[in-house]
Amino acid sequence: MKKITLALAMAGSILLSSCDLMSQMATQVVSVANLANCDFSLKNVSNVSVAGVNVKNLTQGNLSATDVVKLVAAYQSKQVPLNLDVNVDVANPTTTQASMTALDWILAIDGTDMANGVSSKNYTIKPSTTTTVPLPVSTDLGQLFSQKGLDALKTFASSFTSDGISSKVGLRVRPSLSVGTQQFPFPNYIKLEKKTGSASTAAAKS
Repeated sequence: MKKITLALAMAGSILLSSCDLMSQMATQVVSVANLANCDFSLKNVSNVSVAGVNVKNLTQGNLSATDVVKLVAAYQSKQVPLNLDVNVDVANPTTTQASMTALDWILAIDGTDMANGVSSKNYTIKPSTTTTVPLPVSTDLGQLFSQKGLDALKTFASSFTSDGISSKVGLRVRPSLSVGTQQFPFPNYIKLEKKTGSASTAAAKS
């Protein structure tokens, strides 16, 4: 009798564990699928530097002699490093959490793709909230501006507004989600825009 009772208890425990596992998997699938309902937008760009010169020095008219020397030297060497941190907002308007396991990105300057990368950090976007995903971006502008002249480089550097946004810089992102060991990227890239009130995502093929 004791063996039967123990067996029943073990069977019940296994059944409960299986139910818990299935429930967790179901929650994960719903969370992952809900990523398609999220809105992606450009929050801002920070820590922007061109050839080691902070672009705020340009936008605020504080360009020093040292900054000018750096820009000229970078242009002449055809190596003009651009560094910036792009902050992407992921808004979940639903009542169910969403999950994202990776975010591929492509940076374009004046319509030309200049750099790409991926953020592999997992994010959970809670219901009715917005999560900010930081993307550190680096590329070299030397080849792009070597034929356009130094004035074009200065114009680009001074195109950034106070919040770091520039009409000359474009970013496209493609979220990915995982179910078990399988990773599924979105079919198309999303062209990011500055959010002004309504959803500001637009699908665009890479």
